[in-house]
Amino acid sequence: MGLGGCAMPKITLHDDALSPEEHLQLGVSYEQKGELQLAQEQYEQAKDLPEAWLYLGNVAFAMEKWLRAEKRYEKAIKHMPDDPRPRNNLAWLYYTRKRRLDRAEQLAQEAVGLAPKGKDAPYRDTLTSIRNARKIQAMK
Repeated sequence: MGLGGCAMPKITLHDDALSPEEHLQLGVSYEQKGELQLAQEQYEQAKDLPEAWLYLGNVAFAMEKWLRAEKRYEKAIKHMPDDPRPRNNLAWLYYTRKRRLDRAEQLAQEAVGLAPKGKDAPYRDTLTSIRNARKIQAMK
């Protein structure tokens, strides 16, 4: 009996069973549960997606890793030039740290300008908070 038609099956190895989008969603789930380290690990696996940089910034912010958050928001701005969220979040970081308020105001203004019509309220709130902080700072 011949074995002419039989061959060993090819085994394909995949580096990662999850797509970047699935890693992003898993990261969001972890972040919502407060499991920031696990969220960060998932977002790191999704770095091919521009939005991953925004979420990495958010996790770094929540972990009070300010410089890391700043750099990741800057990358998100670069990769998401038409999205108001990374600008708003970087502006908020500067506002909460009471530094670079001039840059924070500029970023917040840009975020308001990029926001879809009727959905700019959170960005306007950030801008108002920054402007109030700058007024207080100017009085000192």
